[in-house]
Amino acid sequence: MELRDQLFQQAIAEYAEGVSRVARSYVRSGAEHEDLLQEIWLGLWRALPSFRGDASLKTFVYRITHNRCVTEISRRKPQHGGEDLLLELEDTCPGPAEQLAAERKSERLLSAVQQLPLGLRQTLTLRLEGLSYAEISEVLGISETNIAVRLNRAKERLNISLSGGEK
Repeated sequence: MELRDQLFQQAIAEYAEGVSRVARSYVRSGAEHEDLLQEIWLGLWRALPSFRGDASLKTFVYRITHNRCVTEISRRKPQHGGEDLLLELEDTCPGPAEQLAAERKSERLLSAVQQLPLGLRQTLTLRLEGLSYAEISEVLGISETNIAVRLNRAKERLNISLSGGEK
């Protein structure tokens, strides 16, 4: 198997779930999510020949993910008012009350994350995917100090948003 194929398979095996979660934070519908994932994997496939190993494969994958997501946001039409705030949720079979409560909590959290300014959202989603400050710094091209500041601001805004606007 060619090195490119091996790296691509490794990236999918190790980072598919994380890439999917990062992509989900940039889009609102399942169809947009699937399209964005296809763009990310295609972009990774095309970029693999330029992978020199200077950075880890993880950082390389998340850099491609970040770039594709930002490109998607720039292509998107401006949203109107607040009419598009509801998320498209895939409805599986109904579960017990605990599952419903957990889903609502996840929806609120995802919605709150999506409402964060782009810089805060990028930093937070990459951190939630387990990237270190140094890796996030490399992916976003900003200092580790700025990463810490963005994470603190994101946490503060999420706390305010999830507590109903109270400080």
